[in-house]
Amino acid sequence: MTASGDDAPDRRQRADRGRAGHVEAGVVDHRTGHWTGVGAVAFVFGGLGIALREPALLLAGVVGAVFTGYARSAEPIPVRDPETGEPALSIRRRLEPDAPEPGEDVTVTVELRNEGAGVLTDVRIVDGVPPALDVTDGTPRHGAVLRPDEGVTYAYTVTATRGEHDWRPAQITVADPSGAVERETTVDAPTTLSCSLPALTSEQLPLRGLTTPYVGRVDTDEGGSGVEFFSTREYRSSDPLSRIDWRRHAKTGELGTLEYREERAATVMLVIDTRQAAYRAPEPGAYHAVERSVDAANRVFAALLDTGDRVGVTTLGPASEECWLSPGAGDEHRAHGRALLNSHPALSPIPPDEGLFETIRDDRREQLKDRQVTRLRRRLSADTQVFVFSPCCDGYVPTVARRLDAHGQLVTVLSPDPTTDDTPIRELASMERADRLDGLRGEGIRVLDWRDGESFAAALARAQARWSA
Repeated sequence: MTASGDDAPDRRQRADRGRAGHVEAGVVDHRTGHWTGVGAVAFVFGGLGIALREPALLLAGVVGAVFTGYARSAEPIPVRDPETGEPALSIRRRLEPDAPEPGEDVTVTVELRNEGAGVLTDVRIVDGVPPALDVTDGTPRHGAVLRPDEGVTYAYTVTATRGEHDWRPAQITVADPSGAVERETTVDAPTTLSCSLPALTSEQLPLRGLTTPYVGRVDTDEGGSGVEFFSTREYRSSDPLSRIDWRRHAKTGELGTLEYREERAATVMLVIDTRQAAYRAPEPGAYHAVERSVDAANRVFAALLDTGDRVGVTTLGPASEECWLSPGAGDEHRAHGRALLNSHPALSPIPPDEGLFETIRDDRREQLKDRQVTRLRRRLSADTQVFVFSPCCDGYVPTVARRLDAHGQLVTVLSPDPTTDDTPIRELASMERADRLDGLRGEGIRVLDWRDGESFAAALARAQARWSA
């Protein structure tokens, strides 16, 4: 991907001398002040050299005066070729890999090239990294001396987050050889990093038994069509021949019909905690709990649809960014769900400016919390299972889970762990979170505690073993 950018020739304008800077069509010319005071020092040295008849002092004064005069007369370096009018600088970016998964490292290689005919003695670049991407290795800043038709290449690493991330124009500063005058401009090279969420195989997603009128894979306590033997019953004339118990007929002469454990589809609502309190990570720049929750929700969403289950998505977060996808199935529903999980504003990788109900009085805050839970419960059918994705760093989500469970919803809490124990305060926070999860388990609510650095599949397998024990 390549692009070049600069100020047009008719917009080129120098900064007035003595001014700190001048802005014209995205170009800033300013004096750095690097030579401030040198003229006065040169005058003093020259005066002392004459008074004391010291040639060395006089020479130092003359040299200082020459440099001061040069610096005062310095002009901004043109960033367009004076003969052709073409941009004097261009940049190219290369992303590797160009379609990563969330949390994967991406190497960004930047090439800065002098396309003009003059030497650029001091060029500095700050690349326009998207705000949602953290630089984890190297730096987007670089400096170089560029001769005509010469380029320089440097690289840095970012950690991918879901969605599409557009690079902003790179900030370029070009200084004259004396360093007295700088010209700042931008150079654009349209670059987009697309990061999509992966899927998870359905065999790794256990659901509690329940009944809805759709054939699927959740075992029920009713006989019917299926693959697992359930019971036998008396033969009816409408029964298919394939379900007749021929062994029984051979032994007793009586006809009987085989019943198999019937499977039904599940209706599942995925509820993702997107409050400010959920944007927690073990360390600055690490993969935070909301990103891990969305990643896991995407895997669950795709896997359940693969087996014919009906799945929806919603959030526990600011009401201004309502996110709701009613349970459904089919290819169109799958596309809507993946688009929502990848790009809905309520699921932004960047934390909201304020916490949920943060600016509201305490008494009113509790009322609104109750109202949000009540509204969610009323939008769910009685047989809807609820998967809540939250780090459970405070007591709000465990309270939500208990209230939904008390009203008959089958609730499972999938909790990415963002805590550490490297300091006493963090260890206390980790212990408090563990107590919250143990409290939910003690009330019969399933909990998946997903450790930092552990794959979701491994956490799910570990939870399955605990649930079946």
